[in-house]
Amino acid sequence: MATHHDLIIIGTGSGNSLLTPELDGLDIAIVEEGTFGGTCLNVGCIPTKMLVLPADRVLESREAQRLGVTIGGDVKVDWPAIRDRIFTDRIDQIASGGERFRRSQAFVTVYAATARFVGDRRLALSTGEEITADRVVVAAGSRANLLEIDGLDRVDPSRGVHTSDTVMRVDELPRRMAIVGGGFVACEFAHVFSGLGVEVTQIQRSGALLRAEDDEISRRYTELARGRHDLRLETVISSATRSDDGTWTLELEGLDGRTDVEVDAVLIAVGRTPNGPRLEVAAGGIDVDEDNIVVVDAQQRTTAEGVWALGDVANSWQLKHVSNHEARVVAHNLAVDTGRLDGEPIEADHRFVPHAVFGHPQIAAFGPTRAQLDDAGTPYVHYTQSFGDTAYGWALEDSTGILTVCADPDTGLLLSAHCMGPQASTLIQPLIQAASFGQKAHDVARGQYWIHPALAEVVENALLGLDFSGTS
Repeated sequence: MATHHDLIIIGTGSGNSLLTPELDGLDIAIVEEGTFGGTCLNVGCIPTKMLVLPADRVLESREAQRLGVTIGGDVKVDWPAIRDRIFTDRIDQIASGGERFRRSQAFVTVYAATARFVGDRRLALSTGEEITADRVVVAAGSRANLLEIDGLDRVDPSRGVHTSDTVMRVDELPRRMAIVGGGFVACEFAHVFSGLGVEVTQIQRSGALLRAEDDEISRRYTELARGRHDLRLETVISSATRSDDGTWTLELEGLDGRTDVEVDAVLIAVGRTPNGPRLEVAAGGIDVDEDNIVVVDAQQRTTAEGVWALGDVANSWQLKHVSNHEARVVAHNLAVDTGRLDGEPIEADHRFVPHAVFGHPQIAAFGPTRAQLDDAGTPYVHYTQSFGDTAYGWALEDSTGILTVCADPDTGLLLSAHCMGPQASTLIQPLIQAASFGQKAHDVARGQYWIHPALAEVVENALLGLDFSGTS
């Protein structure tokens, strides 16, 4: 006999924020197989950025020499203090507190279990129970991919094989680490661990890092990374063996033929897979696309009646701010659908989705790259502003930071922006706002004051550099 609820929420990342006051009093079930809070809180955005900060400080202390300042001698890294500040002092308390709060609510039932669909809005749990509901929200996130190589095909921290789920909680820093991948997760961890003194070898199968970025930013970041740690491009691992002393020998095939590298730990950062198929969503009438992403409409409804989906399980961006936005849409639409809120359903707005890479330097962008605009045949004008050509850039002695803006030549509206440099993730925000609210590039540049000599002048100058003179 199945237990029936008014609403089932699968996942406690952004799914946990669906319980708005409008839904108070409904009989709500929350199904969570792991730790409350989801990927971002426990193994993603927040702890990784708390790790990035000390690594930044190490590199900044070295870079201070070009400003005429020498800081101390050898850098001392207290890894347990860094780790415990993140998890013991912050993350673990938030996660456990969130679960205690939900369990204390009389109208909420928490199931600590895995789930799979066995019918329309019917779930079988790993506890042996079955539950049903009038409405279901799938917010089950994604999981880290592994390699199809013996020894590296499963996570095993005791043997030094990690994904982002486990590597931040190691007892001590390894002396040598291989990081497999060239995307944002791999690049952020390469910055973190090399900055903290680990001998990092980064292995990337293509010829550049961060290939999803604008070509110039990808090229510049790749060259910077090459100067900081051992970077093997156009290289793959053909085999991996572990000796009795715990050393991993990775056989590589790349530009230099076959070579070996010895490391004490391996971090696999080769992307993530949405969890829809793990939930057997097809049995619930829920379609997935060729990338196993749950198909949703603009209101975040799936192909099954009474079922919504949000976050990594239902989009390709795999970004917390996208999940939060979609959660707000679903929360509103649930309240309307249950009659708890007057009005009409709303739609998600994915026109200008920004992202950031917290390496050193930071990268931030939204919209298509210039190559994508070219491939699509989209007319555009563009301008690239160097950080070092502004007053604050002089102060920083910056020689690598750039901001490229692309705009529609007829309307003057922004199409995209691509930034690499100090605080890029903050610096790009006025451009996201301009694009989102339909503000013309030159109006943004000339219609307000820009503090001199702040770094924001990089944005002002980039906008002013757009040449619309050849347009009608």
